[in-house]
Amino acid sequence: MTAYVISEVEVLDEEQAGEYRALAEASIRRYEGRYVVRGALPDAVEGAWSASHRLVVVEFPDMDRARQWYASPEYAAALKIRKAALDRRLLFVEGVSA
Repeated sequence: MTAYVISEVEVLDEEQAGEYRALAEASIRRYEGRYVVRGALPDAVEGAWSASHRLVVVEFPDMDRARQWYASPEYAAALKIRKAALDRRLLFVEGVSA
């Protein structure tokens, strides 16, 4: 079943965020992930959404592959930069079966 990694992101340091994005993108591709939404400012029709936050959604073939990506040495390099580059909330969720 398809799995999604959903991230609510606030950029703290644009230069480091650029480095993080490059490393994250390469690692996501390696684990068969693809961006569905990248850095969007959502139109919050209900509830509040901070104008400084962006939304990222990455699709993986299944939850195992998403978890492998997150625990991978390739993504570990991006995580070293993440705390200085971004503040975020990260969620993993399974899609629905067809």
